[in-house]
Amino acid sequence: MLYQIVEYQRATMAALAIQASRAFIHPMSPFSYVPGASDFAACWEMLSRVGSPCDEPSFSITAIQLRGCVVPVEETVLLENPFCRLLRFTTGSAKHEAGQPSSSILLCAPLAGHHAVMLREVVESLLHEHIVYVTDWSNARNVPVSDGPFHLDDYVLFIKRLIRQIEAESLHVLAICQATVPTLAAVALLASEDEPTPQTLTLIGGPIDARRSPTAIGDLAARHSLQWFQRNLIHAVPEPYMGVGRQVCPSFVQVAGLAAADSSSLTTLYRDFCLSLARGDADLAQRHGQALDAYNAVLDMAAEFYLDTISTVFQDFRLPRGTWQVQGHAVRPQDIRTTALLTIEGECDEISGRGQTHAAHDLCQGIALRGKRLVTVPRCGHYDLFSGPCWHREVFPTICDMTRRGIDARASMGSV
Repeated sequence: MLYQIVEYQRATMAALAIQASRAFIHPMSPFSYVPGASDFAACWEMLSRVGSPCDEPSFSITAIQLRGCVVPVEETVLLENPFCRLLRFTTGSAKHEAGQPSSSILLCAPLAGHHAVMLREVVESLLHEHIVYVTDWSNARNVPVSDGPFHLDDYVLFIKRLIRQIEAESLHVLAICQATVPTLAAVALLASEDEPTPQTLTLIGGPIDARRSPTAIGDLAARHSLQWFQRNLIHAVPEPYMGVGRQVCPSFVQVAGLAAADSSSLTTLYRDFCLSLARGDADLAQRHGQALDAYNAVLDMAAEFYLDTISTVFQDFRLPRGTWQVQGHAVRPQDIRTTALLTIEGECDEISGRGQTHAAHDLCQGIALRGKRLVTVPRCGHYDLFSGPCWHREVFPTICDMTRRGIDARASMGSV
């Protein structure tokens, strides 16, 4: 019932806000001549974005600037199942001047609220040097109950399958936020089975060991039982969605949690968007609006996946404690030997605390020291790790350096 009430309220607010915004800008409306009309219009436009869900967002990357030229970008769906699509992005210059194929990178998007489109800047940047594969997770409210459940183990096995399919030995893997945990597990399972593992593994801002510097998310998980999360945060999908009856952690719960954990980022986005509209700066308003839409592009998560993540990552800490098993197979990061490891944290990360991601180095004891690198970006918050100046100035160049020397690092580790 709560889900239905929220949907009704959101739709009503969106409709009202859209009409009010138009009333303050339409030349035939007397309200458009009221002093401060543009300010009122901007505020109502902002409210309309709060009420309008962005259910099926797209990356909309059609071209990038590459070596001073505009290069077209092609997006292809390579693999699709009810819960995820594997997207591939290639440029018209997908081969180097020497004729050798560009290296490939698998971008493992988090399944923690936002759609993968939140990582648009990451994809655009990576396309300068790589063929980019992206896990585009589905909104669980659009997945029929007949398609079955989706657990954290299913995420791990899906990443493991993708690494095999894209050919691990020529692949770089990049995981962000929540995705760092199942991605490290997938690579560990491959290593334990003596299968090829990626050239490099980059983990950014994720809760590998959530016991270190706990944040609001970890504190919430520590204060409440799994049954509390089940009772209070899990709801059934209502009609008319295809997933009617499926138990999910709804998107409105995700937005509330994200806003509580990092209110400053959301406030800044709304403020910048509103000010650019009020000033009549259409180009700037469009850019701010795109960033705001990406932040609001939040999806429902399958209840079983959400509860698995709470218990495995934030309550039982199974990965750092060495007690995690995926379908009966122990997750042993210490078995990884021939994959170079890079971890990146933000000094001011309010979602994944200091040391949580760097903890991967302690777990991956089989990787030689020369194959490891950890970076802490000063004055950098969580979302700054994959968007804005910090991403372009600090994080992306570090990733490029790692992937460029990945083959050499792998060769040197192979003799250990």
